[in-house]
Amino acid sequence: MAKDESTGSGTEATEDKKPATPVDDLVTSQHTLTIDGRELPYTATTGRIVLKQEVLTDGKFDGYQAKAEVFLTAYTLDGADAAERPVTFAFNGGPGSSSIWLHLGLLGPRRVVSGDAGELAPPPYGLVDNAETLLQHSDLVFIDPVSTGYSRAVEGEKPGDYHGFTRDLESVGEVIRLWTSRNGRWMSPKFLAGESYGTTRAAGLASHLQERYGMYLNGVMLISAVLEFGTLDFSPGNDLPYTLYLPTYAAIAHYHGLMPDRTLEEVLADAERFAAGRYPNALAQGNRIPEDFRAEVVGRIAALTGLTEDYIDRVNLRIEHMRFFGEVLRSRRQTVGRLDGRFTGWEADYAGETPAKDPSFSAIIGPYTAALNHYVRVELGYQNDLPYEILSMDAAKNWSYKEFEGQQITVAEKLAEAMRVNPHLKVHVACGHYDGATPYFATEHTLGRLQLPAELLDNIETKYYPAGHMMYVHDPSRIQQSEDIATFIRDASNR
Repeated sequence: MAKDESTGSGTEATEDKKPATPVDDLVTSQHTLTIDGRELPYTATTGRIVLKQEVLTDGKFDGYQAKAEVFLTAYTLDGADAAERPVTFAFNGGPGSSSIWLHLGLLGPRRVVSGDAGELAPPPYGLVDNAETLLQHSDLVFIDPVSTGYSRAVEGEKPGDYHGFTRDLESVGEVIRLWTSRNGRWMSPKFLAGESYGTTRAAGLASHLQERYGMYLNGVMLISAVLEFGTLDFSPGNDLPYTLYLPTYAAIAHYHGLMPDRTLEEVLADAERFAAGRYPNALAQGNRIPEDFRAEVVGRIAALTGLTEDYIDRVNLRIEHMRFFGEVLRSRRQTVGRLDGRFTGWEADYAGETPAKDPSFSAIIGPYTAALNHYVRVELGYQNDLPYEILSMDAAKNWSYKEFEGQQITVAEKLAEAMRVNPHLKVHVACGHYDGATPYFATEHTLGRLQLPAELLDNIETKYYPAGHMMYVHDPSRIQQSEDIATFIRDASNR
């Protein structure tokens, strides 16, 4: 990995001790990636750009004032035709997550070596060239929303102002507009790639960018999607998540050997049929359910999940997901991961109702954190003494959905509207069978109810992988997913 040069800018100081005027502190560096004997020369640009807002006071224009500094890392292929070259804007979710996962796990030119379930890499881990990087097919811009990564509100502004649905869309959308304008890319094919809450953001942005800036996209990539929060909300009176999680429970139970002599495909087909038919019918009957039907349902759920009939009877046919992760391997004194049910962990107390930690998250946070902190400083030449916030718990705990007061949180209609307005917009959806955070059957439920004309249904493609929420942790899935995304970019670029 070669780096030939780096340049950067500082912060303007003032003589009267007023807050310093924030300025962009971008650093550029030149690199070459060799893939199958072919050299891929590219420019990396990383650092913070200043977001400004037109301020009105008592109806009078009060200036274009700095409000936040947003950290991004952009990769552009040297010598490419900007009009022909696609560009992908990528971010993760949380809310409160930086873009580290898609950046160093799947799309970027360098990737983490973290190991996988049952064979984790030991510290200090590794960082290698990514032979499957999307940079072969698209320029890349990774965005860290305010309070994540090195992104912060400027002095005197409130970080919490950005910790909510609408302001998040506005700020990330402004970063996309600025980068597109400053780099002369309005005529380039443009894509969004979001993971987890990043899919909520991406669906919202597809509509916001059209309405606010007239920016029409070629495609949106939804990785481990959540578009309707009601499909995941285990709240009293909402039976939907219990049925939509069932196929994921079945997949996890099968992975851990609780269904011998059956293939994963057989198990999933069985679970999906039950979850779409007799199971929701049973839950809808409540305490009116006939005794024999209830006994039948208890037995079916037990066979599909590996849980005991006694446990299913005691939870009244309703298995909450965190309870499942603690219960399914309790007899082995193990828990399973929420983000990826292939991972197992240990507890100090095996009588607890839910796991204290998610072993799948614990397995990857160390390798990714070490790699990012090394990478931006040593290889990209960006210096900042702030801690790089992988996941901002303050943002996550205090995220505002005030726009949805009195109704369920959903962006499904925003995505459908964006597609109806822009019939060329293509959507790629990636699902992991062992993802216990955003289960694939819930995603199918949402996609199947999008208000779209029949002519646009083929604009959506769905891909499945034998892995979890970050399916690219599983190397065969990462390689296949990279190929699937590359094909999607090529096909949706209209070139």
